[in-house]
Amino acid sequence: MTRTATYPLAAMGLLALVSSPMALAADTSHASKSGLPAWVDADTPKSAYTTKTSRGETWNLVMSDEFNRPGRDFSPGADHLWTAMELPDGVNAALEYYSINMTSTTTDSGGRGVMQIKTQQDTIQFTVYNMYKNPPGYQTSQMFYRSGMLQSWNKFCMQGGRVEVAVQQPGVVTAASGNPDLADPKGRVTAGFYYPTWPGVWLMGNLGRALFTASTTRMWPWSYNTCDAESEKNQAISACNKSPGNGLNPGQGRGAPEIDILEGGGNMISSSIQVSPGMPSAFRLVPPTGGESGSCVYTMSCTTLGANLPDVPTKITSQRGHKTWYQGLRYAPSRLCTRVAADVQSATAINTSLASGITSNVCSMQTCPGSYDVNGYLGQIDGTTKYWGINDDGTCMPVINGYNGAYLCDPYNTDSRCAPPLWGGNSNGNAIPTFNYQLDAISANWPIHLEAYTSYLKYQLEWVMGDNGYIRWMLEDYPIFEIEAQSLVNPPQDAAKSNPKKIMIEEPMYAIFNTALSTSWGTTPPNPGQPCRGDGKDAKINKICDAFPLYLKVDYIRVWQASSGMAVGCDPLSHPTARYIANNIQNYEDINNPVMQVDGGATCSTDSDCTLSLAATGGVQVVSGSCDKTKLSGRCTCISPTVWGGPRCTTVRGSANGNSMSTSFGPTLWFVLVISGVAMLATIGVIYSRSRGRRLQLQFRGVQQDGLQTTEVANVMPQAMRNTMNGSINEGGQPPRSDSLRNRRVV
Repeated sequence: MTRTATYPLAAMGLLALVSSPMALAADTSHASKSGLPAWVDADTPKSAYTTKTSRGETWNLVMSDEFNRPGRDFSPGADHLWTAMELPDGVNAALEYYSINMTSTTTDSGGRGVMQIKTQQDTIQFTVYNMYKNPPGYQTSQMFYRSGMLQSWNKFCMQGGRVEVAVQQPGVVTAASGNPDLADPKGRVTAGFYYPTWPGVWLMGNLGRALFTASTTRMWPWSYNTCDAESEKNQAISACNKSPGNGLNPGQGRGAPEIDILEGGGNMISSSIQVSPGMPSAFRLVPPTGGESGSCVYTMSCTTLGANLPDVPTKITSQRGHKTWYQGLRYAPSRLCTRVAADVQSATAINTSLASGITSNVCSMQTCPGSYDVNGYLGQIDGTTKYWGINDDGTCMPVINGYNGAYLCDPYNTDSRCAPPLWGGNSNGNAIPTFNYQLDAISANWPIHLEAYTSYLKYQLEWVMGDNGYIRWMLEDYPIFEIEAQSLVNPPQDAAKSNPKKIMIEEPMYAIFNTALSTSWGTTPPNPGQPCRGDGKDAKINKICDAFPLYLKVDYIRVWQASSGMAVGCDPLSHPTARYIANNIQNYEDINNPVMQVDGGATCSTDSDCTLSLAATGGVQVVSGSCDKTKLSGRCTCISPTVWGGPRCTTVRGSANGNSMSTSFGPTLWFVLVISGVAMLATIGVIYSRSRGRRLQLQFRGVQQDGLQTTEVANVMPQAMRNTMNGSINEGGQPPRSDSLRNRRVV
């Protein structure tokens, strides 16, 4: 049924859409006629449309994916929300090749719709350009596992909000496996050998595309908005630059920080943020001396005073004249796993111990908070009688992570903190901009119980921007870990004020699901770097290998935001990204992973879910899309994708200043709406007709070399060189140029 209107009202409605400068300069989104939000899945129950936060606020649902409809295609250009990757993982001593066909939606044995990432044994040979070889050049490599990664990069991004994902992690948990953890579903996982993968659910700033090193070099994981010598040299988009171009805001420091909602590691889960610039060495753990290995920190077995934990023993603080590491971090037990009586603590006893001072070089449950972070916050949890940092019920307690970051360098850097440089160092005349900087991983590791691998647990994250903001991790609504913004913006200082003050993460962040395998994570597959079975003679190993393929399963992801102070979008005015990405597109794609705009595709029940609201057009019905019931039981299809876009066809497409990846477009919005206006006058109701404008086509910039389609990577290697891997492996199979032990996502 069409809505009629008089000409003046109709004209005002049409003009409202085209007269705004934003409508012509960039993509502008409007509500759908049914009221269904653009990024909300039509299958999401109405009961989930609002949520209460840890602070008691009511936030509204702005994005969800229930994964209820089997058969989705995540290849580039196919899905409105997710893109699967097709390339080898070249970071973190990875052992897997990511393939599109390892990602799918299906119905699990319990009847629920899920997105799953399959990890299987396979033998994959590929040729890549390795800039870390000496000399750089192409090499043929081999991997023995195939897995998957999904990204919402440059599609859905958020600034602030609450994320909830219902996840079942991959593990060898069949009755035939011999896994001893099966005896107690609530028991803490201890047999790490049976959990050989590295699943991740995480967020990253849109200016960096995970696995594409050309996009993340000097971009990841910066969260800094101060002009100084450090940022001017090492931060790709520095606050020192008053004329950055590319649609960026003058004098604004930018980057691609990271928030890890979930990192599975067998018997532990890691929750963290990763930001730069990192703290100087004077504010980090005391480095081990006397020939001790730096890895002693992970077992808290260092004999060097102050090398195991920040400000332990207490006298380290007075010797240094300031505190070590980030202050006021908050830790709490999950309260879901089996109680261990020996781990039960008393807040009174721990406060007394801290007041007396820690004299040992290590912590115990009798002398330190359960987190082993003596600088952690010990106040009440959300006004209850429970206290942060105290394991008052003996359940699974997060502890401060021994891994606290990495030092990143270009491969030719001669700085003493970097690994030995290639090609004679900076004097070689290489075309790569030199950089060397510290990243900080502010992280907690927490034990997990078996149900994480046999059922779906809800992992939650709350993120509020600004100097009074916070990031909180929760499991089934129980708080686990929290970082207050003040920990970042007011770090410990010396007399010289040499510790940089970062900003709370505020970049538009996209979501990532993946399952990796690695030789340098907390758990590894059997015979890492070789086929799973090795010589096939170990019965225990054979049972592990028999269990493949393994699956990361996601029941749903939902995102809520406050009505103000938060935003959805990958190209917000506060932190633009679109023109920068368009002008550097070669850094974000290759022949197998092209950047393609997707219009429509959201789940729908009626045509009203896929067209403009009457309020957006001044009461005039403008049909911008329809619900195609032949596609996955209902998907939005836009009538003219060169004009109407977004998941529900309610976004007015702009120019290259918006999200489009080309400067070539069809008819202008004004022209199309004028034609629509003529039709309205003829019929006393407006029916928008299909535009004859051509659909945007991706322009590939690849060149052929040695039979391999490759893509230029600007600002990473000389113009004559190419790289499809975008994350090379150096000689010996080690990650490039960083302290990479437990280095999550050196992207």
